[in-house]
Amino acid sequence: SYTTDTKSREENKKTLENLYSLSVDITKIRRLKEWVLLQDVAYVKEIAGILQEMGADETTVANIIERCPEAILHTPAEINSQRALWQLVCQNEKQLIKLIEQFPESFFTTEYQQNQKANILFFQELGLKNNIITRFLTSAPNIFYNPVEKNKNVIETLQRNYLNLGGSEANMKIWILKLLSQNPFILLNTSTAIQENLEFLQKNDFTDQEVLQLLSKLKGFIFQLNSTTMQKSMLFSKNIFKCSDQELKQLVLKCPALLYYSVQVLEERLEGLLKEGISIAQIRETPMVLELTTQIVQYRIQKLSALGYDIKSGNLESLNGTKKDFEVTYGKIQSKKERPIFNPVAPLHIED
Repeated sequence: SYTTDTKSREENKKTLENLYSLSVDITKIRRLKEWVLLQDVAYVKEIAGILQEMGADETTVANIIERCPEAILHTPAEINSQRALWQLVCQNEKQLIKLIEQFPESFFTTEYQQNQKANILFFQELGLKNNIITRFLTSAPNIFYNPVEKNKNVIETLQRNYLNLGGSEANMKIWILKLLSQNPFILLNTSTAIQENLEFLQKNDFTDQEVLQLLSKLKGFIFQLNSTTMQKSMLFSKNIFKCSDQELKQLVLKCPALLYYSVQVLEERLEGLLKEGISIAQIRETPMVLELTTQIVQYRIQKLSALGYDIKSGNLESLNGTKKDFEVTYGKIQSKKERPIFNPVAPLHIED
């Protein structure tokens, strides 16, 4: 209900005075969201007071308001309700104020409080730990704006499919919780989209066990795709690697990115690898290398080349994995290179 028509209006002098008294950098607000300063009503002192009650010092209060100026347009009642809501999953107010400072926009979105509360309670019932729920509140707040029935519906669809694909009742809860904590955005999909994507895999001759394997490997990202893009990506891979349907299926199981990335992304990454002198045969042998961006591949090849390691003649395993995995591989190659060659049967020359 705030107006954003800034042409004919003047900044609210009282709001400015209150912000100055809190050492807030007003030029930042003018640059970010000047319309906030034009509103007739603002609760600067009240919101600052609530934040201070929670343990925020003057610098923290100023920082929060500079990053999320619309915080001062909420009524104290709204903010106190939000505070009570987040306290359902925060250990204490110290943790809460730290979260507000890091993610003020998530905290000061108060329009969906009923849905937020119902979803928090649903996630707790489901068995998600509070630290995971706070992570969702800050990094995926829009999943709490859904009516709880919608989120329940998606979870029920996943549970039903997990059991239909041969998953066991005993492991289902762990599987669901892991999937959600890896990718809470699956809740933004519809039950129909989830169903269609699973059916697409089954139509492409993936066995139930293989579909389950893919779901776990893809961390739920498969639900954000659609059958058209998956079909195009698979067709592209089939043509590039010149393989049969069965061979393609094995490649996808080895590297689900072939299903997940668009043709454009796969094309760009392949091109980057070929420019480095890597062959299609090598890529087919280690398709997981396509999960890496061209920049990461180039950086890793340069580092290995500096050690005298020729990627063109070896396999691509040494390029693979997370940053941590690569550092371990790199360290092993480096220490191998630096280690002197020792012949255990050579006579030792010991001087008297």
